[in-house]
Amino acid sequence: MAAENGEIEVKEMTKKQKHKGKHDKPKPWDEDPNIDHWKIEKFDPSWNESGMLEASSFSTLFPQYREKYLQEVWPMVKSALKEYGVACELNLVEGSMTVSTTRKTRDPYIIIKARDLIKLLSRSVPAPQAIKILNDEMQCDIIKIGNLVRNKERFVKRRQHLVGPNSSTLKALEILTGCYILVQGNTVAAMGSFKGLKQVRRIVEDCIQNKMHPVYHIKILMMKKELEMDPALKNENWDRFLPKFKKKNVKQKKVKSKEKKPYTPFPPPQPPSKVDMQLESGEYFWSNQKKQAKKWQEKQEKQAEKTAENKRKREAAFIPPEEPKEQNAGTSEDKNNDVAAIAISIKAKAKEFGKKKAIENVNAEEYIAASGELPKKKKSKHV
Repeated sequence: MAAENGEIEVKEMTKKQKHKGKHDKPKPWDEDPNIDHWKIEKFDPSWNESGMLEASSFSTLFPQYREKYLQEVWPMVKSALKEYGVACELNLVEGSMTVSTTRKTRDPYIIIKARDLIKLLSRSVPAPQAIKILNDEMQCDIIKIGNLVRNKERFVKRRQHLVGPNSSTLKALEILTGCYILVQGNTVAAMGSFKGLKQVRRIVEDCIQNKMHPVYHIKILMMKKELEMDPALKNENWDRFLPKFKKKNVKQKKVKSKEKKPYTPFPPPQPPSKVDMQLESGEYFWSNQKKQAKKWQEKQEKQAEKTAENKRKREAAFIPPEEPKEQNAGTSEDKNNDVAAIAISIKAKAKEFGKKKAIENVNAEEYIAASGELPKKKKSKHV
């Protein structure tokens, strides 16, 4: 019985496995080299001749400083949306922009594009650049960076790293990713292809979260561009060619921790109040006249101290500086000693020179004759 039950379970499992990939059969157009599966085909109005069944609309608010610019540019925006059969409205009272479909609208996705257009306009993107979002190849992404860092000073500093000096870092990122990037307030607006937008989002988040500086991302992207040109490395892993940047932690100054006092359950003694001090000294029981006289006397003492200090400061400018007499005396004595030492040395040198001269002037014959004569013997005193 157990064997039969086991066979039944195996049959059921095989049946389930058969049904798993029922619709995943290879299609004839999957392996066709002439078909580009990533290409986005341009919408043809003949695909949707009847139009929309329901009206769809989106609205977004814009800041007050954009009001004047939007008023000037709105006719251009209106004419660009009219080509796709989308209506738009600018409400200056509420400070909002609204886009909605009409009976002439044929492309069902154009309303999403129009929504992105008004979002970009509210984020300070210029109107000629924002209108490009209506093309099928162009996509947009608005990255919120305000909530990634709590400290405002750090946020401003890291946002400046993203822009770079004279916007050089931002321009380099635009060239390498092929996207338009605008850093405005707490958001970063980007326009481009899906691949480029993915790269931009990663770079922006890494910069604001202090994971990697944008300059290192630029170096990596430049190397990837060079590797793409080599057909031999098309199907290989590029990790061995790309640089690996390690984050270096800069040593910070250690905060001196205060020494903890030993815990005592008893509270500190209460400092004496002003009334207690007056009671101790007896001032509390003085009359008002006596109290005023004491105050006046203290005031006079303070004034006298202040005037004396001011007088001392004024007179300090007229006191001549002390002359360093001891130092001069020491130097003169040293000079005298030096002169005496020089004189002695000159005399010694003159003596040596005189001896040398006397030796040089000796006549040779006289010297030999003198040396030939033997010295006379002394007569002995013994007889």
